[in-house]
Amino acid sequence: MSETWQGPLEKIDDYRWRIPKSYKAGMRVDGIIYADEKLLKDIRHDKAAEQVANVAFLPGIIKHSLGMPDIHWGYGFPIGGVAATDVEKGGVVSPGGVGFDINCGVRLMRTCLMEKDVRPHLKGLVAGLFNTIPAGVGSEGAIRAAGKEEKEILVKGAGWAVKNGFGIEDDLDSTEEQGAIKGADPELVSSRAYDRGKSQSGTLGSGNHFLEVQVIDQLYDVEAADALGLELGQVMVMIHSGSRGLGYQVCDDFIKVMLKCMVKYNINVPDRQLASAPVESPEGKQYLGAMRAAANYAWNNRQCLMHLCRLAFEKTFAQSWEKLGMFLIYDVAHNIAKIEKHVIDGKERLLCVHRKGATRAFGPGNPAVPEKYRLIGQPVIIPGDMGRNSYLLVGTEKAMSETFGTTCHGAGRLKSRHEAKRTVDYHQLLKELEAKGIVVMASGHGTVVEEAPSAYKDVNDVVDVVHNAGIAKRVARMRPIGVIKG
Repeated sequence: MSETWQGPLEKIDDYRWRIPKSYKAGMRVDGIIYADEKLLKDIRHDKAAEQVANVAFLPGIIKHSLGMPDIHWGYGFPIGGVAATDVEKGGVVSPGGVGFDINCGVRLMRTCLMEKDVRPHLKGLVAGLFNTIPAGVGSEGAIRAAGKEEKEILVKGAGWAVKNGFGIEDDLDSTEEQGAIKGADPELVSSRAYDRGKSQSGTLGSGNHFLEVQVIDQLYDVEAADALGLELGQVMVMIHSGSRGLGYQVCDDFIKVMLKCMVKYNINVPDRQLASAPVESPEGKQYLGAMRAAANYAWNNRQCLMHLCRLAFEKTFAQSWEKLGMFLIYDVAHNIAKIEKHVIDGKERLLCVHRKGATRAFGPGNPAVPEKYRLIGQPVIIPGDMGRNSYLLVGTEKAMSETFGTTCHGAGRLKSRHEAKRTVDYHQLLKELEAKGIVVMASGHGTVVEEAPSAYKDVNDVVDVVHNAGIAKRVARMRPIGVIKG
């Protein structure tokens, strides 16, 4: 860990803390971090709060630079950082506000199986999933696209997978942006990015990406749970992956573009990693076109992963996935910049909302929420670590008014990967997980150790903050029983 951050944090209430814009000359707005006293101690242990202050320098930023309770150090923006800029008043877009794994995100699928149905088959099921789903650094998938189809994926996203038999239309209805954000331009994606992505559709990747078989062990909101088709003891599947090498390359390419054009637009920021350009500039428009293409690649990737997961369940239980009730609840993006209309001081404004390690959490009645969920609000998926819990929540009106309809995206890293490798014993960790009834398979020891529960904040604490602060509402808690990792 780096040294403790000593900057000012003024208490607003039990769950919000302010970094006043007087902290650094050049801050255009205050920073606000969502946390309680316990999490604040962890947040002070790296420089993520400094990054919240630095983001407040961005031209066109409005209201606040935000940090979610899972906040930790990232590239430019903190992971768990949120910022909105006013498009029509020179607001900028910054690749550092999206991150390298563009549209890294999570989808949650329910089943009609109960834990008692799965327990006798669990080891075989996890082995089947691991053998069916390519995972690990540089993993390549069996679902391939060639030539024009590669560009079609970048425009149609998850729709390409459904068209090719890897899912159904209802999957698209249950995905943010229906699985394809408009405005993607595959011509802006470099040949290097295409080369890195062409064999990675339907691959899990490495790092914190995972597929988990989970069991609902607590329900908090019966009405919302009924609307989502949930009950205690029910088996769920959570998939966490992104745009793989293609998205990484798009980010890398455009950081270089942004660094070159900052002088032209008179953009002054305290950290070169906040390189940016006005949304309406040629460079801003080009980045957004390429970023959307990478986001669509990621939605297609998770759709293909879900298809492979359904095949593994079919093989294990000798029934069709439809009979097993394996239907998608929702898919949300974690790393993305989106052009959205929000009401600010009573007036509707067109904003570029950066969500980096943060989840959209639109409230009830919002037309962007699928009709089947419009009464309860958008489903929000917050995964924890492989030894504790994950959560399903719904968005709120308070999130719309306070955080541009946004909440946190996970537990948040506590230890660096290097520190986790140094302090965690692989065999002891597997024993501890096995004692909890959790079966783990991974392509290498390193990934498991890096993702040990001790490397993360407790997701239960993180979710308590967003629930009590009112920017997402708890519906269900899940615990893992089977995990595959890269």
